[in-house]
Amino acid sequence: MKANRYRHLLLAAAVSLLPLATTANLAHAAGTLTVALERDDGSWDPIDTFTLTWGRIGSNLYDGLVMRTPDLKLQPGLATSWDFLDDNKRIRFHLRQGVKFHDGEDFNAAAVKFTFDRLLGPEGAKGPQQANYTSIGSVTVVDDYTVDFTLKSPDPVLITKLAGYGAMIVPPKYIQEKGDEYFNLHPVGTGPFKFVDYKPKVSLTLEANPDYWGGAPKLSGLVYRFIPEAATQVSELQSGGVDIATLVPISLVKTIADDPKLAIESIVGPTVTMLRFNTADGITKDPAVRKALIEAIDRDAIIDQILQGNGKPIASLQSSLSFGYDPALKPLPFDPAAAKAALNKAGVKPGTTVELSYVGADATFREVAQTVAAYLQGVGITATLKSYEASVFYSDVIPHAKTGSLFQYNWGGWTFDFDNTAYLLYHSGQFWNPYIKDVKMDQLLEAQRATYNVDERKKILAEVAAYAADQAYEIPLYNNNTLYGVSKRIHNLPPTPDIRFRFVDTTVE
Repeated sequence: MKANRYRHLLLAAAVSLLPLATTANLAHAAGTLTVALERDDGSWDPIDTFTLTWGRIGSNLYDGLVMRTPDLKLQPGLATSWDFLDDNKRIRFHLRQGVKFHDGEDFNAAAVKFTFDRLLGPEGAKGPQQANYTSIGSVTVVDDYTVDFTLKSPDPVLITKLAGYGAMIVPPKYIQEKGDEYFNLHPVGTGPFKFVDYKPKVSLTLEANPDYWGGAPKLSGLVYRFIPEAATQVSELQSGGVDIATLVPISLVKTIADDPKLAIESIVGPTVTMLRFNTADGITKDPAVRKALIEAIDRDAIIDQILQGNGKPIASLQSSLSFGYDPALKPLPFDPAAAKAALNKAGVKPGTTVELSYVGADATFREVAQTVAAYLQGVGITATLKSYEASVFYSDVIPHAKTGSLFQYNWGGWTFDFDNTAYLLYHSGQFWNPYIKDVKMDQLLEAQRATYNVDERKKILAEVAAYAADQAYEIPLYNNNTLYGVSKRIHNLPPTPDIRFRFVDTTVE
């Protein structure tokens, strides 16, 4: 499945050269709202994805057993309620009745079992989502609208994970008849909008599902346009080619705010930006060197001058919205003199070269990377910058340890729980952790997963963050504000930190 997806992306590469104007006329179709997204993930199967951009589409195509409100509260989705049984070793979900998939087949317990058997089986192993749900040992149908999840290990974050998008419920009959590759490109869910058309690298078009269990959407349709350049997204927003620009460069925030037809949202979001270290090779194998490189960079100046205040300092890889966030933990201060002394003590010669790997399409981070290179030059380290296309960077370069000594990492924290960040980025053998193998860290991460006691988990997660900071596994740069531009023709669209809008009640003039 995953290999097919990348072959498909390669075959579709030429399509990306088509003029953006080919879909601009769709923005003004009656009752249709158009959203610009920075990337096309190339498959609309929930088990293929790891990006928030996918979730922004998937949240309108599919439903999970659990859902989140725009203010991040958990609420019932396709499950109306759930009970923890057998000393938390079994969870019984009571399912919503009368729901149908977009192809007309019934949603029921069999569909839930099929979804999780597939996610946890060979098909799911081809994608990155399986690792989030390995605590589930089996799913058993009790009756048509009741299922039991038997856990093979404790997972106090499972319910909030189910409000993500990797475990969105998929149609058994449709997939069995059409096959996985067809499903990748012609998705079917139970969500408020139905698939209409997909033009790789250009657009995905949805129409309202009039039979949606949560009430028919007030829009007639959605168009997602894939526009990787931030300036182009803003230009299209200004011209009316899109109604929402989800990739807004800091330099154009004021431009949007000053336009009487537009508005800018800047709110605390879940995403943090960091430079992670290759801790296995080169000078960054040494924790003392890593700490020196942290001290070499004035992160407050980056926030003030490059982000223009649209961000906050971080000491760990989580935002203040995250469960486990410890406000008492402070980052190492900017201290170039101490950095120089530490590098000299570690035997790092002036002029030593390191590579900084990053995503080239991220205009704001490109400026951050150049600024970081200048700071490192100030303590005698020459940083060479190497850029990558986003999907290649996150699906190949990082997981296969092909990065430089420092590499960009943006993490959205989609569960709003530090476990999901810390476990996947620090635990040995995880997909996005190519370098760190630390027995103490593994033990801490496993300990917080072994308890359902909220206070105990919070205490252990604070220890995880403090230990990671002490080992200097990364340079924590900033918690990004969620920035997006919207047309004032849109109504009833509450601010959402992860921009995972569900457009059920939204209208357009």
